[in-house]
Amino acid sequence: MSVRVGQTAPGLDRALKAYDRTKDNTDQQFQDFKLADLKGKWICLYFYPLDFTFVCPTELVAFDKALGEFKDRETVVLTASTDSVFSHKGWCDSHKELGLLKHLMIGDTSHELANAYDVLDCGKGIAYRGVYLIDPTGTLRWLAVHDLGVGRNVDEVIRVLDALQTDKLCPCNWKPGQKTLN
Repeated sequence: MSVRVGQTAPGLDRALKAYDRTKDNTDQQFQDFKLADLKGKWICLYFYPLDFTFVCPTELVAFDKALGEFKDRETVVLTASTDSVFSHKGWCDSHKELGLLKHLMIGDTSHELANAYDVLDCGKGIAYRGVYLIDPTGTLRWLAVHDLGVGRNVDEVIRVLDALQTDKLCPCNWKPGQKTLN
């Protein structure tokens, strides 16, 4: 299966398990949900390789610090790895900054979601650093995939989200407040 911009995002109806740090140690800390439950909202879904690593927490913390900016754009931020929700909890419990995480962490132990988004390294059983912007209709509008050792730039994800939300033609290096091409 190949994920394509302009097509329906894969896995919208797939049953997912997520860890919600904001509800830690309650009955709601581990949730069942579907991406389709978020229909009507923009979604920023990003994958990372593994819990208890070095580059990954820098990304999770950076996305979390930008949650206000995503919220201003009516966008839900979700992260996923092939680790379990229990591993996510243990990692957050052991890491000061991750202990403050406010967005859902999907545990993709079946590897189905990472495979559907074409970021699964089958040999290693882990996901590459993929980030996906899905519009309120469930259409995949943008994606970027990075190698394992290179962290993403959250500001660039927000810039692209801003451009997509203009629904206009945006030139190279366009930034909010600048003229569009139409």
